Amino acid sequence: MTRNTGPRPDRSVYTQVIDLTSKGQRDVREEEAKSLFQRAEPLLATTPDSLPDGAREAFEATGWASLTPVQEQAIPYILEGQDLIVQSRTGSGKTGAFLLPLFTCLDASRAVTQALILSPTRELARQIFAEFERMNASSVLRGALVYGGVGYGPQDKALKGGAQFVVGTPGRILDHLERSTFSLQELSMFILDEADEMLSMGFYPAMMQMKRHLPSKRRSYMFSATMPPKVRMLGQEFLREPSFLGLSAGQISVESIEHRYYRIDPMEKDRSLVALIEMENPDSAIIFCNTKREVEYLTAFLLNYGHDVAAISGDLSQPLREAAMGRLRRGELRFLVATDVAARGIDITDLSHVFQYDVPLDPEYYVHRTGRTARAGKAGTAITLVTLEDEGRLLSIGQRYDVAMEKRTMPEPEDIATRITERMVVVLEEKMRSKSNLERERLERFIPLVAELASEEPELLALLVDELYQAKMHARASHPDRKGKRGRGRPRDRQ
Repeated sequence: MTRNTGPRPDRSVYTQVIDLTSKGQRDVREEEAKSLFQRAEPLLATTPDSLPDGAREAFEATGWASLTPVQEQAIPYILEGQDLIVQSRTGSGKTGAFLLPLFTCLDASRAVTQALILSPTRELARQIFAEFERMNASSVLRGALVYGGVGYGPQDKALKGGAQFVVGTPGRILDHLERSTFSLQELSMFILDEADEMLSMGFYPAMMQMKRHLPSKRRSYMFSATMPPKVRMLGQEFLREPSFLGLSAGQISVESIEHRYYRIDPMEKDRSLVALIEMENPDSAIIFCNTKREVEYLTAFLLNYGHDVAAISGDLSQPLREAAMGRLRRGELRFLVATDVAARGIDITDLSHVFQYDVPLDPEYYVHRTGRTARAGKAGTAITLVTLEDEGRLLSIGQRYDVAMEKRTMPEPEDIATRITERMVVVLEEKMRSKSNLERERLERFIPLVAELASEEPELLALLVDELYQAKMHARASHPDRKGKRGRGRPRDRQ
């Protein structure tokens, strides 16, 4: 196979060559990285002893023995006040990288919000705040933890008490801003943590509304494990000429195609696919099956579950196949279930995921299937369901084409429930923000009923929430980076 470097003299200009080998993918990602943001100029790495006073005291309070690489390399840029995008994997120490400088950069004598950190989930917001409190052992700064799904009282008290440091989820932060609980006019540092997950949770509309509350003069930082197009777009919206610091494996800035597989019980294959769809919440996807019968079964199963899905297979006429693919391309269809007849000739640049319900019988089909995503330099994810019997065949395909296959365990039901709950909080808070004062007054009539149902018949409330979830989350997503193209309004998953 050849690298994707454009047409050659002996090759048709209408042919696109996609190299799925590890080297080929690295080359593509490195080329893409050059066109994103300006690479950060090398600065002398920070050591614990070279940290300024406030940051050094905070570091000592943590009990850490040393700084991690992302902390050593990112902290100097933050202390210099330069806008910065940092790509580094989860667990690499990003939280310390942006928290430690705050203890030098913020003015403890001023009782105004000076640093705002946005997090995609309540759990991550809690973790960040717990780390802040550990660093703030001498109570130099005041902080506030703000997220949805809980009462406003304690949050109001902390914000009105003059918290210099605020961390929370975008939806609830925006609620407080619109209620004038606090102001960002004196904000000096704005930090987006796990930006890729934040967009997946559906926060893009809230982020754009929040933008009008941000002062024009500020320092902004974005941390993300991956750098797909929607994250780059977010960086362009909120940061000014940021430098880019890549600390993922190999210093690669963009993951083009991520290859994952899950070993599952063959009797739970359909429900395992649904679980992964719920966790991933892809904007769009093709789901490949080996046989026409499986396509028909899986399409019916997903439709009954409430997903927006259509099917194509070998016995479908070419006009009908093209019509289904056209719907997917235009954003009118979220999922397409297909046999390998659909693996060739599809050009859909916004396809974020490919699911393989079966390991392909022909190894070459793996290349054609997974090549449907990550088109036009964008990032993509290829997920394969395998049984004990066919795991070896998938791994041999990976060896044949030099594709790194990452094995993962299926998410637990509790993890899926947590993810769904957080998405619904995003949806409900967004709906509440759109209500007028008169409409909110009307809602108060039902609060006693809701309280009664919650304690005595929660299934009735669950029925209403499920209907809203199906309508909002299982419809085709609109892309924040599309101009003039909107789907049916499904918020992007990724609080």
